[in-house]
Amino acid sequence: MTPRPARLVFVAGTSTAVGKTWTAAAVLARLRNAGLRVGARKPAQSFDAGDGPTDADVLAGATGEPPHDICPPHRWYSRALAPPMAADALGAPPFTVSDLVGELCWPDGIDVGLVEGVGGPRSPIAADGDNVTLASAIAPDLVLLVAGAGLGAVSAVRMSVDAFASSPIVVVLNRYDEDDVVQHGNQEWLRDRDGYDVVTGPEAAAARIVP
Repeated sequence: MTPRPARLVFVAGTSTAVGKTWTAAAVLARLRNAGLRVGARKPAQSFDAGDGPTDADVLAGATGEPPHDICPPHRWYSRALAPPMAADALGAPPFTVSDLVGELCWPDGIDVGLVEGVGGPRSPIAADGDNVTLASAIAPDLVLLVAGAGLGAVSAVRMSVDAFASSPIVVVLNRYDEDDVVQHGNQEWLRDRDGYDVVTGPEAAAARIVP
């Protein structure tokens, strides 16, 4: 059995394009600069081949690992759809959450391992499950939930926290602007009224993973 990192973190988003990969890479870079041995895994990724670096490439830049260690080559799907839909569109075989979990391989001695999902909580990540299913299967020590900080943040975070309720959760408000009245109000509401653990940047998120 592959060793488990000392601290295993699942990185989720409230939806697509909220900055999940950027946040994950920035957190990993800070932990690595602090002297910790880090690793990242993207069990499956789908993308438009003309859109620049993939999520695996970005995460590899933060950890120093080869991109194909981040995401196995056969799980790179060059179609901008949810991975199981992209696989179907490309004529690739269907795959299950169990397949993805079985392919998660970590070297010995990893202090912090981050597993990044795709899209929002209920976005399909395999033929038989979504990000919530995958997170449940790997039983992370912590879920980093990345959300936009502006209008709609409160509703998006509430629904996502409910979906991942089986694990401790830290909410990361991405691209947060303290001087923006709406964003500041969202942060205070989520923290003070809803009682969520809310941070507003990668440095604070890294400190939640390894105090």
